[in-house]
Amino acid sequence: MARYTCSFVVSIPVDDLHPLLVDLLQECDFEIQYYTADYIMAREIPGNVSFSKLVKAEVLIDKSTATETETRMSIVIKNEELPLQVHNHCRQMFEFIKQTIEESRHWHLIESLAG
Repeated sequence: MARYTCSFVVSIPVDDLHPLLVDLLQECDFEIQYYTADYIMAREIPGNVSFSKLVKAEVLIDKSTATETETRMSIVIKNEELPLQVHNHCRQMFEFIKQTIEESRHWHLIESLAG
């Protein structure tokens, strides 16, 4: 199973972040499967890759440390594909979503840490 993670600190109130993340994931061709105030789970829309390569994205918003101006969030991008190659589909989608978050015009990126 391929799995990639990243943490971000962005300058936006936590209440404003959630709907923007839902929109961002939908713009990246993901369908929202489940969400709460501090968690979003989305899946890549089927049709472009085989079922085992479909990517799931999980976003955890850390409300406990959020302030009026900063919010920390973590993303996990994963699929059932074995990461036999460095540039597999899951890694490509991870880089795409990571870049989209980092370059979003809706907030200012303070910190990005890939793990």
